[in-house]
Amino acid sequence: MMVSSLQHLGRDVVQTIIQATQNPFTGLFIGLLITAMIQSSSTTTAMVVALVASGSLTLQSAVPIIMGANVGTTITSTIVSLGFISRKKEFRRAVAAGTYHCFFNLLTVVILFPLEYYYEFLSSLSTHIGGYFSTHTSAPLKNQVFHFWSGFSPLIDFLVNTISNGFILIILSFTLLFVSILVFRKLISDLLEAKTPEAFSRFFFKNQLKSFTWGLLTTAAIRSSTITTSVVVPIVAKKITSLKQAAPFIMGANIGTTITAFIAVTLNSNASGAISIAIAHFLFNFIGMLIFFPIPVLRKLPIELANSLGRLTLKYRLAGFVFILLTFFFIPFSLIYFNQESLKTMHITYKHIEGDDVNYFRIIARTNTRNNSGEWMKFEGEQKHTNEEPSMIFPVYVKNKSLFVGDQIFLLNKPGFCWDGEDTKGKYRACIEEVLPKLEIAGFSFDSVFVCNLHYMEAGQDSLKNRVYVAAEDKIIVKRQLSDNRDSVIFTEEVTRFERH
Repeated sequence: MMVSSLQHLGRDVVQTIIQATQNPFTGLFIGLLITAMIQSSSTTTAMVVALVASGSLTLQSAVPIIMGANVGTTITSTIVSLGFISRKKEFRRAVAAGTYHCFFNLLTVVILFPLEYYYEFLSSLSTHIGGYFSTHTSAPLKNQVFHFWSGFSPLIDFLVNTISNGFILIILSFTLLFVSILVFRKLISDLLEAKTPEAFSRFFFKNQLKSFTWGLLTTAAIRSSTITTSVVVPIVAKKITSLKQAAPFIMGANIGTTITAFIAVTLNSNASGAISIAIAHFLFNFIGMLIFFPIPVLRKLPIELANSLGRLTLKYRLAGFVFILLTFFFIPFSLIYFNQESLKTMHITYKHIEGDDVNYFRIIARTNTRNNSGEWMKFEGEQKHTNEEPSMIFPVYVKNKSLFVGDQIFLLNKPGFCWDGEDTKGKYRACIEEVLPKLEIAGFSFDSVFVCNLHYMEAGQDSLKNRVYVAAEDKIIVKRQLSDNRDSVIFTEEVTRFERH
């Protein structure tokens, strides 16, 4: 119901997320906040895969969102633990069990996020692995909808079609969620009281390897770590098993939940970016398991943190509520606020002249000044229209003297430097023709403009020459001219308006 509700809100919500996630800190906490609100990392992951697959979101921007989603999904088990607040001793054990998953993922983020932030560890590794499976080209923005089979699907479709307001649908789905959590807690508690606790514990938590395997398999089967980790809370609260015995089960559930991303990728099998983000999701959880499962000292760390919070709740019953507010809302909002200045935005209008036809289009170029990654969103027409959607979104990345725009690369080197490339017109040989100290177009002055000549080599295209002018300071294309072998101009595109924000 929540997936359908969010998709019903429309493209504006998605665009807001795209704009906000260029800063890795912001992306991390956007992923945390969204997942905490919808209580499903599977939903967040599926949406991120869709955005990466369509070229709307770069892999570097998507990885922090996935990290945040892994932390955000732990809010449900924490909320479930608060259901035991009326039973003092059970409440302590429930809070410890409910927050263990959160501490485990938080510690994994503390280790892996700096590696991604400074060295792009996960994105580079997942791209390398994903490169063995597929290739990626820029693609038009598409609405990707992921339907996971459910016996309630006809009812959900009926409600979505009957209630046209997305916000009303979200309120309804939130109400259903919290009612289901209360019912869930009662059913599990009654079930555990009806069964022999020793037999139950022996079946699932006999040893660490068995516990880990059951956590992985059950979560992979139902595609929701939220459910499986929440089941552990009443089991630990009622002393059917200890948190130490249940911890490997939760780690296994963390690995099992990554199956959702791979299922989503099957709908985007030709997009290596989608494959790479699914691999990154798996690597994040797998590396966390490798750090905290085999090494006894590190294995105790999240357990001790969870038990400490549990003991704190004996003195202060509100400690659990404060933990939820700080971890999932106050700290994310604060860090988003203090890290919002690293996004550079440029609004560029181009004039396209082809024969007697003159058309205009606009590019909104957003770049993260820290890692020089972002995207160009193309809009048709000279004027902005209400609720307009981009016709194309190109992921953009700058590294050293290289500018990557969608499936094209421009190497800003000395004149005479050449390289091979490929775009929608086919394979080409590109060379730096000259470097202009300054170029003035439509009253705007651009410094250090590299003039790149692209000669297409495939049959039927060998007579085409594409001359591209790239402004080195702003890393944008200021002019493009396509001509034939007689130097007759086929079309020209050049800047008519330029604004920095």
